[in-house]
Amino acid sequence: MKTVILAGGFGSRISEESVYKPKPMIEIGGMPILWHIMKEYAYYGHNEFIICAGYKQEYIKEWFSNYFLYNSDVCFDFRNGRNEMTIHESHLEPWKVTIVDTGYNTMTGGRIKRIQKYVGSEPFFMTYGDGVCDVDINKLLEFHKCHGKIATLTAVKMKQEKGVLDIEGGAVKSFREKNLADGAPINAGYMVLQPEIFNYLEDDTTVFERKPLEALVKEGQLMSYIHEGFWQCMDNVRERDMLEKLLQAGKAPWKKWERTVPKVQ
Repeated sequence: MKTVILAGGFGSRISEESVYKPKPMIEIGGMPILWHIMKEYAYYGHNEFIICAGYKQEYIKEWFSNYFLYNSDVCFDFRNGRNEMTIHESHLEPWKVTIVDTGYNTMTGGRIKRIQKYVGSEPFFMTYGDGVCDVDINKLLEFHKCHGKIATLTAVKMKQEKGVLDIEGGAVKSFREKNLADGAPINAGYMVLQPEIFNYLEDDTTVFERKPLEALVKEGQLMSYIHEGFWQCMDNVRERDMLEKLLQAGKAPWKKWERTVPKVQ
């Protein structure tokens, strides 16, 4: 199955870095978070990706165009006035990556609509290019196949950051920190979609999370796969630093593959 990743937004809430590169290309552990997401899917055997690019889309294309060279043992021979390059050994994932310029100001639903011809008439995975998770991708797929609906999204509960007050007659009777039980489930991405989803997408102005998902809800065609493990988006510098610290400490739940994490200088 193909995996579609939305990677075209502006990333305005992490503008310290997104001014220079697309948000999904911001690095944690020395590699773009987009790469981490792709490694998650590849761990479960899904190696074909469609990247919905937009803002600074050339950065993503250039990064992947150099990926082969940077991950290979190469001999450059300049003798006899020539530039001959020999690839001795490559250390690459068996990926097929299609990068599509889905427009600068296109909304999420519009971006998905634009890659329809690359998906074809098959079900596909879809997620956002700014969040990592330790969900079992193949169990998610099994759940989707069992219910027979058009769409499945992964739902997680996030611990709320504010304290809970029990107030009676203006007086505070108790105080405690919020926990997972206080939070409503949120859409974490990591979706499985049937090709019928394209019938719900109109044009570049379509926001996937509004009219299309709302229509699916009304029709009983949207199911949620409850994930009780790790999920974290990277909306700001604080969250990026948190993910970095987890990697450096060897405690990153989403990292199930073997690869040395470079030390941050």
